[in-house]
Amino acid sequence: MKRISVTASLNRSMLQFDEAAYARLEQYLAESASLLEGDPDPQEILNDLEQAVADQCTRRLPPGRVVVTLAELAPALDEIGSVQAAGATSAPEQEHTARGAASTPVPLQQISEGAMISGVCRGLARYSGLDVTALRIIAVLLLFLTGGGMILVYLGLMLLLPYAPLESGGRPLRKLPAKSRAFVSYVRSKLSAVTN
Repeated sequence: MKRISVTASLNRSMLQFDEAAYARLEQYLAESASLLEGDPDPQEILNDLEQAVADQCTRRLPPGRVVVTLAELAPALDEIGSVQAAGATSAPEQEHTARGAASTPVPLQQISEGAMISGVCRGLARYSGLDVTALRIIAVLLLFLTGGGMILVYLGLMLLLPYAPLESGGRPLRKLPAKSRAFVSYVRSKLSAVTN
């Protein structure tokens, strides 16, 4: 007889891991716990970290599979990053760390990479820790429920929210996000000329 998977409880989620993935997850959580020694509330941070791992692994599982392997766990842990000890400086890649596990808050910005229009929904999703697809569905529903009034809210957020810096060496922006970014920059320059 051979044990194929181990069931783990990660905050509010139950997932099955194969032996190698479970060992890596145990190591990751033990390292995180040791880095949080001396933190005023390490358990809350560990709970948030566990939930982030569960969410990332669930999102990466292929359809029809229920056991998480290293193929799903490794990129999930890379995206989450490591917990920083209290007082340590944050690295740029810590931006994608689970909320609560990061030592610095994620700024509220528009994210042009992967955006549909301007990046408002991607920025709000990253800031709030929500799924960007769910946020886009909510925005479309609000568009219909408000009789188009949501367009004004979206345009206002486009003008008010700063843009996140573009990734160096990343893929070029899609046509509409690139035009939106240029339009917002143009409008902001005209507004600043009028106010000065």
